[in-house]
Amino acid sequence: MRVFPGSPGTLTSLFLRIAQCGFAAGSIASMATTSSFFKFTAFCCLIASMGLQVVWSFGLALLDGIALVKKEVLHNPVLVSLLVVGDWVTATLSLAAASASAGIAVLYFNDLGNCKLGEECQKYQLLVALAFLGWIAISVSSLIMLWLLAAG
Repeated sequence: MRVFPGSPGTLTSLFLRIAQCGFAAGSIASMATTSSFFKFTAFCCLIASMGLQVVWSFGLALLDGIALVKKEVLHNPVLVSLLVVGDWVTATLSLAAASASAGIAVLYFNDLGNCKLGEECQKYQLLVALAFLGWIAISVSSLIMLWLLAAG
């Protein structure tokens, strides 16, 4: 297999995994500081999805860090196949949850005008934005993994 930027065990891959983990953790932290996120099913789904993304991305960031220290690129076909499936599942869940949460945020807080707490509404908008940024980072990783698997 050829080495692409973002392949497992490269600095680009480590950066993408840290970005995924950071955006997902930021989304969870923003949601945890609100008083009523549990009232909306979409936000509960988002916190579960972002929790999965934090665990997945943190584990792979550790794997990338270890590979960088040992100066080896991880191109085992079985490992790459596992990363492709995991990245695509995580990306799909993240997109679905972020889209549902964005829809609820727009409907409830803008269209219905039920946002009487300005700071709370900004937190919901921030958590949705961080969720979408996390999805962008994991979708880049999943496309790189698919490309690596197809080129291998």
